[in-house]
Amino acid sequence: MLQRIQTLYLLLSAVTTGVLSFLVPLWTISDNSLYAKDENVYLCLFLASALLSIIAVFSFKSRQSQFVFGRLNIILNLILLGLFVYRLLNLPGALENAEKGIGLFLPVISIVLLVLANKAIKKDEALVKSVDRLR
Repeated sequence: MLQRIQTLYLLLSAVTTGVLSFLVPLWTISDNSLYAKDENVYLCLFLASALLSIIAVFSFKSRQSQFVFGRLNIILNLILLGLFVYRLLNLPGALENAEKGIGLFLPVISIVLLVLANKAIKKDEALVKSVDRLR
């Protein structure tokens, strides 16, 4: 069924990584904001995460594949978060005016939403198995 709570979580995750990544800056260096669209690596990873969330929404007939897409998306967001941490730790010393933006927390928000979606998918799967046992 499309109208389940995991669909809401997956759609919120898609909006977080697909839309908000273009609206909020990742970091600001001396009044020059860097968005996800400015770097191809971040753009590709954010769009891949949004695409995986949308694919998971529309694979509602197979809860196992929906769960797998959620897990892959969590791994992708962890890679994105690792790239952010690596980039922030290796900023050149001349860029002392660098400020972290709210966009750095988008993968964390997405991971939380995906974990909640996967938990709801597992709950649905357990419910279906328990009903099948009763028959």
